[in-house]
Amino acid sequence: MRFSSLFRLAAPLLVAAVSLHASAQTTLRIGFQKSASLLTFQKSSGSLEKRLAPLGVSVKWVEFPAGPQLLEGLNVGAVDVGFVGEAPPIFAQAAGAKFVYIGYDPAAPEAEAIVVPKDSPIKSVAELKGKKVALNKGSNVHYLLVKALEKQGLKLGDVQAVYLPPADARAAFERGAVDAWVIWDPFLAAVEKQSGARLLQDGRGVVNNYAYYLAERGFAEKSPKVIQALFDDTQAQATSLKGNIKAAAAVIAPLQGLEPDVVEKSLTRYQFGVKPLTPAVAAEQQKIADTFHALGLIPNAIRVADALPGTAKLAEAAK
Repeated sequence: MRFSSLFRLAAPLLVAAVSLHASAQTTLRIGFQKSASLLTFQKSSGSLEKRLAPLGVSVKWVEFPAGPQLLEGLNVGAVDVGFVGEAPPIFAQAAGAKFVYIGYDPAAPEAEAIVVPKDSPIKSVAELKGKKVALNKGSNVHYLLVKALEKQGLKLGDVQAVYLPPADARAAFERGAVDAWVIWDPFLAAVEKQSGARLLQDGRGVVNNYAYYLAERGFAEKSPKVIQALFDDTQAQATSLKGNIKAAAAVIAPLQGLEPDVVEKSLTRYQFGVKPLTPAVAAEQQKIADTFHALGLIPNAIRVADALPGTAKLAEAAK
């Protein structure tokens, strides 16, 4: 299914701009994280720039350390489109950010995990009770920790959550300042290989770990052709990456500052290939929002449907 189908469903909002020339958009500003391997690969190839050139649109890549910061950039108008995990949009919507979900990558539960040092006496998630656990607040791993603890009859308050961005969390983890770390790839693959970190629990059987493409609402309304071109190129680059993961890892590794075998391992745990949002995926995102509200992590209940691109069908499915 092409993304043009998604925009046809969102008739009042997204097809109002019948041509690119009706919009003043001349630069597509993409928010990305260096850990987002496909976008890093796409950026290095220059393929998107070539695809958008006939439309008179250039590309500006804006790097962020993690999803919450990227959403802040989207909200203040620093970027037009961003790619993040499941949790950041929930926190951002609760804070009043104006964006719409425009697509998602398939579930990748193995690409995030709770890890402990190789010589840690901790053998199970249940043994994390009372322990210090590092994580990036508001990221996809926040939900993983909540659900993994829940499966053991524990609550988030039963552990000492230490909120740190990936680089600081890695340092704290390696010097023994925290007992465990909840992290995503490629940081996960790096700490496994470089320090022998032991996997306590990944997302399998616990969370889906979808990733989402988001857009500033006004941009989505005015620039459907630009978004279509972005996703056409993203799909092409995903096919190329999956067709030769080793070669892709060799390209991505120096850009991420990692060894090729670390990147290769992380790539095998992600599923690439952007898709239009479905009612089932929207409903799963609503479950995360409801969980965070019940835990008091967000101050007010939200409706994910309010951040969908105007389709009544998807909106009702996400209630």
